[in-house]
Amino acid sequence: MKTFARIARRIPAVAAMLAMLLAPAARADTLIDNVNGITLDAQGKVVRFTGLVFGRDGKVAKLLSRTDKRPRTRDLDWWTDMKGKVMLPGMVDAHGHVIGLGFNLLQLDLSATRSLDEALAKIAAYAAANPSRWIVGRGWNQERWGLGRYPTAAELDKAVGDRPVWLERIDGHAGWANSQAMALAGVSAATADPKGGRIERLAGGAPAGVFVDGAMALVDRHLPQPTPRERNAALLAAQEALLKLGITATADMGTSVEDWLTFRRMGDLGLLRIRIMSYAAGIEPALAVGGQGPTPWLYADRLRMGGIKLYADGALGSRGAWLKAPYADAPGQVGLPFLSDDQFLNLMARGAMDGFQIAVHAIGDRANQQVLDAIEVLAGSYTGDRRWRIEHAQVIDPKDLPRFAAFGTIASMQPVHQTSDRLMAEARLGAERLKGAYAWASILRAGGRLAFGSDYPVESPDPWAGWATAFTRQDADLQPFGGWMPQEAVTREQAWAGFTTGAAYAGFAEGVFGRLEPGLRADFIIVDRDPLLASPTELRATQVIETWVGGERVWARK
Repeated sequence: MKTFARIARRIPAVAAMLAMLLAPAARADTLIDNVNGITLDAQGKVVRFTGLVFGRDGKVAKLLSRTDKRPRTRDLDWWTDMKGKVMLPGMVDAHGHVIGLGFNLLQLDLSATRSLDEALAKIAAYAAANPSRWIVGRGWNQERWGLGRYPTAAELDKAVGDRPVWLERIDGHAGWANSQAMALAGVSAATADPKGGRIERLAGGAPAGVFVDGAMALVDRHLPQPTPRERNAALLAAQEALLKLGITATADMGTSVEDWLTFRRMGDLGLLRIRIMSYAAGIEPALAVGGQGPTPWLYADRLRMGGIKLYADGALGSRGAWLKAPYADAPGQVGLPFLSDDQFLNLMARGAMDGFQIAVHAIGDRANQQVLDAIEVLAGSYTGDRRWRIEHAQVIDPKDLPRFAAFGTIASMQPVHQTSDRLMAEARLGAERLKGAYAWASILRAGGRLAFGSDYPVESPDPWAGWATAFTRQDADLQPFGGWMPQEAVTREQAWAGFTTGAAYAGFAEGVFGRLEPGLRADFIIVDRDPLLASPTELRATQVIETWVGGERVWARK
């Protein structure tokens, strides 16, 4: 009995000794020293630092000022002297299409063409070099061509007449088909316009070759589907392009089940470098992936499906945006509402009931009103931190602007759309509706929240161009002088927040990335200039030297 008592008394000491022996070795850190470090804090204030320490877990451990004592070299895994180079948190794109960008890099791209003839020549050359059954691409823009109308199938036949051709407009809201593609799809004068879509027609009623919004499916469904191998290649191409620009995290707006499987394949193989905030392409893909709610973060916070992307209308360039009054340059048209108000309300409710964040594409003022009305109704039933999102929010009735603050609605906007759309928007909307167009500063003044992105591949994913546009309201040529509707410009720091902290918050990721702070992921970039001191032209020319995600260097300029 005495022996047992002695052993019992010693158990705590023995246990403590065993715990010390079995405990893992202290985790060493990495020091990136001698940097001109700049980040925003949670309140949007600029914080400067000269060194950053992160652990093996890929999270920031400490920001160091010039006077802070550095860790001893022997206590570090690794350290480097950046010789005064600028360090920033990785950029975050609040609205993009990852696989779409990848395919755009691998397929026919017409976004740089400036005339119909130039586009036709590029299409013919691509067809000659690619003997595939279908010719597929995107990027055409009749506004940029100065065409004053849509292109036709007959014109496309001149470039390629022996195979089907299908080319998406730059905004993804219209498609251009040649005669072979329309014949294969069985589209004729007798084919009715589908709900939420429009077939452009010739004088006699025959399809002219362009299909807007919901009508695109008439041809789309006949396209050969990409193989998993092709999807893998598209993801890797997109990832490389984004990391090169300093983008370490992005929202993927409209993730299909096939897209999700591609993300998972790359994650399983350890090849997923960028962070993806996934928004399913509708209710069905969300339930197929998440089952009954958002997924957890996977692959060390690199992938999560947390929301659902819905559509209220089309795009301004194709006159599919749903307006309260007819288009100034097409008096008989008000755009294309996708669903009635009741149908749309029910669809949003179906996604919200399982806890998914709802993000809605809405461009026209009537579409934005529809979404804001639905949020107002749903907010009473679906309480808590919902972070309703309106994607694009391009044209808003000024009386609806204060409604963004009422229920914490986030305006997820793309500054470069303003420079691309400026002349077209003036023609489409007229002077009165321009008062609520691309109204970034008005949304902030009304108490709303902004998240900035690019809508790639509709636009270039370049965040430096977006940042410069947001506080100047000017394009790369500094036009127009003084900025377009300059009262809607935000400050340089607010613009930066839109591409970092604001975009992370919009994806429920502010506790994961978006700024450099102890406990957050060590996602940072090394660049060749201080963006807070650069002129707008200099800011656009920013070169990324290195990109780090989770404390791992994933891209470096050669």
